[in-house]
Amino acid sequence: MTKEQDFFIEENRVSGINCDSYESIHHIIEDLEAFTRLTYKSVYVIDYHKQNFLFVSNNPLFLCGFTAEKVKEMGYSFYINQVVPEDLSLLLEINKAGFKFLSDIPREEKRNYTVSYDFRIMIKDSAITRLINHQITPLRLTEKGEVWLALCVVSISTKLVSGNITMFKNGSDDHWLYNKNNGKWEKALRPELTEKEKEVLKFSSMGYNMKEIAVMLHRSFDSVRLYRKNIFLKLNVDSIAAAVNYAKNHRLI
Repeated sequence: MTKEQDFFIEENRVSGINCDSYESIHHIIEDLEAFTRLTYKSVYVIDYHKQNFLFVSNNPLFLCGFTAEKVKEMGYSFYINQVVPEDLSLLLEINKAGFKFLSDIPREEKRNYTVSYDFRIMIKDSAITRLINHQITPLRLTEKGEVWLALCVVSISTKLVSGNITMFKNGSDDHWLYNKNNGKWEKALRPELTEKEKEVLKFSSMGYNMKEIAVMLHRSFDSVRLYRKNIFLKLNVDSIAAAVNYAKNHRLI
């Protein structure tokens, strides 16, 4: 049976955090509260020193029917109670693999990395489940380079199944896919979109339809339809909404 302590391993143990350290970050909460008023995504902060949640936004996607205050109070027991049982072992594996990856990264570069993955959560008092995309990146490090605080952002997944574990480096086209069969990270390149395909995605994200996009790009309707088809093939999605979400999550646009 999974316990909260199972999430805390040698690679994410944090030491040397005192009251003054917490005083120095009080502004983070105010900044995050302001930011979350501008996004539909759920945002929360993990405190690896206290082994709980420092902040949870009011955005309902991740709350599973609870209040933000209740989820914050639950901390890691929220995962245990609300993540689909088959995916709990996946979260433990990602937790271990992600921190082992970061352990080989120099301190000054760690905040450039973000891990993305998908898992299922259960809505409170119902049989409804939701597949979400979860992205997590270091927010504050200790002097030793330990991840003290991590920023987590949750959105609807564009995939059909759990997993899809990817590590990104900010400012780079490189990313690493986690291979569950051998437990290794394998370097890869993100899908390469043409400028016209990126423009189609950008206009689509603004709510324009194909006819309108064709006019703005000075291309025929059939050309725009071909761009979309190529986008779907490259991103392995089957709708423009999924393509836009994927492109935003993977920093393609």
